[in-house]
Amino acid sequence: MTTNELLTEPCCEQCWHQPSRQCPQFVECMHEGPLCHDSTECKEKKARARATLRHEHSDETLIFIGTGTCGLGAGAAKTKQAVEAWCKENNMQVRIIETGCIGLCSAEPIVDIQLPGKPRVSFSNVNVDRVATLFDALRAGVLPKEFCLGQFKHGNVQPWDDIPFIDEHPFFAQQTRWVLANCGIIDPTSIQEYLSCNGYRAFTKVLYTKTAPEVCDIVEQSGLRGRGGAGFLTGTKWKFALNTPSGQKYFVCNADEGDPGAFMDRAVIESDPHRLLEGLAIAAYAIGASKAYVYLRAEYPLAIRRLANAIRQAKELGLLGYNILDSGYNLDVVIKKGAGAFVCGEETALINSIEGRRGMPRLRPPYPAVKGLFGNPTVINNVETLSNVPGILYNGADAFKKLGTDNSAGTKVFALSGKVARTGLVEIEMGKTVRDIVFAIGGGIPDGKAFKAVQIGGPSGGCIPTQHLDIMIDYVSLKKVGAMMGSGGLVVMDEENCMVDVAKFFMEFIQRESCGKCIPCRDGTKRMLEVLKSITRPRGEEKDNETLQRFKGVMYLEELAEVIRDTSLCGLGQSAPNPVLTTLRWFKDEYDAHIFDRRCPSGACVALQQYSIDETKCTGCTLCARKCPTGAIKGAPKSPHYVISEKCIACGTCIDVCKFNAVSRS
Repeated sequence: MTTNELLTEPCCEQCWHQPSRQCPQFVECMHEGPLCHDSTECKEKKARARATLRHEHSDETLIFIGTGTCGLGAGAAKTKQAVEAWCKENNMQVRIIETGCIGLCSAEPIVDIQLPGKPRVSFSNVNVDRVATLFDALRAGVLPKEFCLGQFKHGNVQPWDDIPFIDEHPFFAQQTRWVLANCGIIDPTSIQEYLSCNGYRAFTKVLYTKTAPEVCDIVEQSGLRGRGGAGFLTGTKWKFALNTPSGQKYFVCNADEGDPGAFMDRAVIESDPHRLLEGLAIAAYAIGASKAYVYLRAEYPLAIRRLANAIRQAKELGLLGYNILDSGYNLDVVIKKGAGAFVCGEETALINSIEGRRGMPRLRPPYPAVKGLFGNPTVINNVETLSNVPGILYNGADAFKKLGTDNSAGTKVFALSGKVARTGLVEIEMGKTVRDIVFAIGGGIPDGKAFKAVQIGGPSGGCIPTQHLDIMIDYVSLKKVGAMMGSGGLVVMDEENCMVDVAKFFMEFIQRESCGKCIPCRDGTKRMLEVLKSITRPRGEEKDNETLQRFKGVMYLEELAEVIRDTSLCGLGQSAPNPVLTTLRWFKDEYDAHIFDRRCPSGACVALQQYSIDETKCTGCTLCARKCPTGAIKGAPKSPHYVISEKCIACGTCIDVCKFNAVSRS
């Protein structure tokens, strides 16, 4: 029996239709809730339908292809075309289902195959060249183990022999997937598949059995804190807006995600948009908002399309719009495209942007929960915060609170990137250590290089060095080492990274993205960047009294950082000096080498690299001397040459032209 037949065939007097408002209680009916009919036949049909929609068993061959942005960037679209061509050529009947990102971005394109009567098996790096190899092997009844990630656990289905389960894979074994539970598993364009995974059940429960204050209490009791930066208690924040009298209230989802190296929100929306919508609907109900905005940057076209599709589907089923599920509650959800300004991640700047103004922070108080969008009470939470809400209302506050630590409940999603073997989305229980993420989940540093640091929390975060690898991931512990949770970017660096250069990179980003409204952030970050540039500049580029100014700037660098932190208008400006302060704190020896020795220990700062010529290899061909733009190389023809360090600008031309590998840099 097909999925459609299971959903449309009458199961009792009040038919369970393929989800439509013909059955007002279809969500509760679907999940055997208190409004469900008690007939055994009804329950059996629904159980089979849910299992089929969750792909726990299938009578046909299913091919799942991850087509999130990371998968498409790795060539998933071409892989899909190659699969379709192979199946057509070999007369093989299959159903291809596009999913989102399961998290292991370094293994994309990922293709899952589920044969009739067998569990789903996942394969990594299935590019066009591998398609024929994979499907030829499967047709012969053999699984190519060399690029097999693992098999899924499916109820009563007999598992494959000698194939590990995917949840035992090192990347997934230590994760606790609460927000990412459906990502890469379900079809993000199908509301039916989301419903089969208990989707919208929490929202239905709230509408029929909970008042707005009760919802706020449950979220507050769960200990959920905002996952976008400061970590304020979510339920408490909601109560401020709930208790502010107003004829119109707004809820805003901040999906702007402007941090370099962060892609959590994008992946969640692309992979499981209905989870966000359900969380947003519950949150809006909790504060009495009748209109909600999702502020989503225009650079995420796939996320925009999938979220717009999810909104349309929810409206068609009466889960959004007027008189939702005959409850009397109305909610309109609108996507507002952002132009990619980092400052619009700050909530008052985001409000200005939605109103059609320039994205610049406002003075607080009044806070948005009292006077926000269009002068009305407004609550702003990010994608991850709202995606936690359905699970809390469905499983209860205690189920969430028992995860994590005393001061930081639940899980946290990180975008793991940089110098690490396995990159991607990682969701861990609060209390795990940085070492757990980098080495156990991420697989450590490639090519035998040594770990140096992780930058956590984006440009407003801080660096955590080797000696603090075992620090716990929670809101309190990270602050002790000068870092912060932030939105969840986690960039790994190895011995070849220069921490002064890292600080300069983030300061360039912050200075470029400053809105310019307040002097400390606008001019202070500019001055900090000038100081960082001066200490990564060779002596030959300095003129007049620039050397003196360089040392003077270095002396006041920390003091300048403190002034910016204490006097900037918004949270972005106040946290702007963090990359400099943490690198100064933990990597002072690297700063000293740059300042006093004009040397970059890691060799990353090209301008400070020292060039030398090996006399035993140099033949005196004079080619390097003739090509040097500053005349820094001297020597007689057919005699060993040498480099005058004061004149060298470290352009690397000598290395490029030398035919005898006599020139080296350090």
